[in-house]
Amino acid sequence: VCTCKREQLGEKPLCFLHRSKKKLRRKHKRSLLETLCTGSYLDVEKTSLWFYQLVRCSWRHVPESDSWHLVFQPCSRSCQFQLSKGRKSVAVEMLFGVRQGDSDIFVASQPTEAQKGGSSSLVSSQPAEANFIASTAWPETYAVAEAKFFRHIARQVPCESLHLKCLQVFTCVLRGTGFSSSVWKTVVMHVLTTVPLSRWRRREFARRLWDIMAYLRRCLQSKRLEHFVLGNERLPAEISLPLAVR
Repeated sequence: VCTCKREQLGEKPLCFLHRSKKKLRRKHKRSLLETLCTGSYLDVEKTSLWFYQLVRCSWRHVPESDSWHLVFQPCSRSCQFQLSKGRKSVAVEMLFGVRQGDSDIFVASQPTEAQKGGSSSLVSSQPAEANFIASTAWPETYAVAEAKFFRHIARQVPCESLHLKCLQVFTCVLRGTGFSSSVWKTVVMHVLTTVPLSRWRRREFARRLWDIMAYLRRCLQSKRLEHFVLGNERLPAEISLPLAVR
């Protein structure tokens, strides 16, 4: 994106489109485009390596480095490391995402569970095969929008944890039956927008389980499970979506 206009407003960012490579090299030891991109595309693996190097160099200056031991785990699409102190141990994974405008939709460094199954929506310069995602491919994720939806529901329902208990029942009890947790999550979210929220009380737990199974049955009969975010007019207004997604 051209940043020349920002210079007129007092800012002086480097414009990668209209500055010569010689000027860019004089300003930087190595261009950010070379560090983070492959061609014209943001590269997940290069971004992960760049961030990993920053964390490794910065760790020495953190006070906790005297008492905690940091070990990095090999990973090409995220930054994973283990922190240990005596018997205490913490595993950390940093994922990377690019926000689409001011919306709650992102493209992320890691594919979601549903996308690993082969139904991914990718922003990429090259085709991704079934078991391989190109380093320039950033799968689209709706996780932030879904999290905001669940927070919205928790403020509205009489028993704020009932819908989560329903989801937990199906994902745990029916594990291994061919339905992924993302399928159950999608089904439960749809039922939350079709059954009045006033009916999600503890005494109606069994009835809500039946509603979820009935919705899944209709999906199986029609061989179709609608995406929860794409084109869903029932979403709360507080969830910000690009116009094309709405």
